[in-house]
Amino acid sequence: MSTARQELLEMLARKSFRLGEFKLSSGATSDYYIDCRTTTLDARGAQLTGQVFLDEIREQGWEADAIGGLTMGADPIVVAVAVTSGTVHGFLVRKAEKQHGTGRRIEGFAEKGARVVIVDDVCTTGSSTVQAIEAAREFGFEVVGAMCLVERQDAHGRPSVEKAAAPAPFIAIFAANEVRKEHLAIST
Repeated sequence: MSTARQELLEMLARKSFRLGEFKLSSGATSDYYIDCRTTTLDARGAQLTGQVFLDEIREQGWEADAIGGLTMGADPIVVAVAVTSGTVHGFLVRKAEKQHGTGRRIEGFAEKGARVVIVDDVCTTGSSTVQAIEAAREFGFEVVGAMCLVERQDAHGRPSVEKAAAPAPFIAIFAANEVRKEHLAIST
């Protein structure tokens, strides 16, 4: 594991992972919660997030023009990657079209036909990632890949995301059990 990747995992385990009883957005309950924004909005966490996502995009050979995702979980990831790369632009996908101004759902980089990667912070059911993929394709982007920072394995969300992303691949930087394991290791 690269140094940046390991440091990001440790930060997620320390700052973003909590044990307890939590109600998820899907309505299900869980014995843990991951709030990635406490890591991705941290100054060092943002640097690490940008580097790890950019490294993975390059490793996959995606040659993306831009990176984007559904606001708000994707926002800090998008900015971190754009700043780190200096060449990969950012865009955000609104949950619904604005009812004023330009009325757009895609904000920021907006060139039809561009190769894009869709990102999210935590994938539980995958619905946010699926919404962003659909909006990006409706706009006219070519989705070359989809990624999330942490994937929860207990919600069986991967098949819906993989189906929506296809033929582009979907990958997770970390599985929730990796973050849990690291959290338990540093908590003892």
